[in-house]
Amino acid sequence: MTARHLLPLACTTALALGSGISLAHSAPRGSRAVFASEADTQSVIVGFRGSATRADRARAEHATGTAYQDALPGGTQQLRIVANHDVDSTLVRLRKQPNVQYAIPNYRVHASDFVPNDPGFGGSAGWEKVQWNFVGPNSVNAPGAWATAIHDGAAGGRGVTIAEIDSGVAFENRGGARRSPDLARGSFVAPWDFLRNNRHPDDLEGHGTHVASTLVEETNNGIAVTGLAYNAHVMPLRVLDANGNGDGATVARAIRYAVKHHARVINMSVEFDTTVHAADIPDVLGAMRYAYNHGVVMVAASGNEGRGTVSYPAASRYAIAVGASTADGCLADYSNYGTGLALVAPGGGSDGPFTDDAYDSAHCNPNNPPREVTQETFVRNPDHFRLAGFEGTSFATPHVTAAVALLIATHRLGRHPTPAQLRARLMATARDVGPSGYDRRYGAGLLDIQAALAP
Repeated sequence: MTARHLLPLACTTALALGSGISLAHSAPRGSRAVFASEADTQSVIVGFRGSATRADRARAEHATGTAYQDALPGGTQQLRIVANHDVDSTLVRLRKQPNVQYAIPNYRVHASDFVPNDPGFGGSAGWEKVQWNFVGPNSVNAPGAWATAIHDGAAGGRGVTIAEIDSGVAFENRGGARRSPDLARGSFVAPWDFLRNNRHPDDLEGHGTHVASTLVEETNNGIAVTGLAYNAHVMPLRVLDANGNGDGATVARAIRYAVKHHARVINMSVEFDTTVHAADIPDVLGAMRYAYNHGVVMVAASGNEGRGTVSYPAASRYAIAVGASTADGCLADYSNYGTGLALVAPGGGSDGPFTDDAYDSAHCNPNNPPREVTQETFVRNPDHFRLAGFEGTSFATPHVTAAVALLIATHRLGRHPTPAQLRARLMATARDVGPSGYDRRYGAGLLDIQAALAP
């Protein structure tokens, strides 16, 4: 059989970050403004004096542009704002009424999300400027998932080992190799370089380091950005050379190595081109069957040719096939799709040119400026690290791998969930985008880790 090359799913677009993001509210001196993120803008809570009659309450409502909405325990009432006033001015008017004992905002309540202090993540609403893929309207909803994992004693996927079959990782300081500054030394276990047959799978391409950073970049340490499964272990398995090329036999060996060294999940951000069929790679599929039968979850990229066919190894029934979505929540123009696609996750880039369903017509525009997935890695120079924006199904895949790690760590599906159970959970909790229900373009929808981890 002629040699088949694996293609890397990378892009070398660098994202230069400027000064730190600073968002501040301003309010008149001596007052505290109420913001939409803190309180309901359509109602307020009012406590009337015990002596107030129904007529007294009605007069107060008429004078302040409010109307009765609901009675609350203890004699207080929820009033609807019917005049063209904001919450602050309505409260000022209500507090001047002689029969009003107090008037307060109807404050919102929300999950106690974990918001890390890494500057690239941004704190406050600024996080969407850099890691839109982790938080925001078309993200995987990381903060809520992090908070759930912390509550369950499994912060950041603690205790789970992820094998990463890729170009290696910048995980150690050795000779000319350097560890990426925001990757913890203790994050890596059982490394192996299948090209040089040693324990030093140092990345020479940058692709694998970016993927590893999405998985386990240090979080809440005040540096750079964050990783989704930041307390998991990564097993770096180098199968791609400095040009991002490898072969099926090497991938097969790496899969079997990962199983024998107790990985729970395998991330495969690699693809064969769509001309490669199952009959061409029996060694790879045999290794995948071996891993599946040993309870190891495999997550793989659908491919970057923009075709309606999922590439191998993702096309195997033993893998969770992941397509790439954009910051608009649309299928990326390069992302392969088709039968067997499980779901999509943020991979960045431009929206695909689809207009044949209501969702794509309403949300997607190929002319919108593309946004990439940003993590710490290197571009061309393996000892010069920076935040870089890449796009591809390669970079969508570790989002799903991290979700699997968090599910396993939290025991949400029991202590020994099967690959089929984990795949089903992610698909059942994905946010339905594109045509209603499962479809060939988006699979079950956009990954939602917070929903996947919900009790």
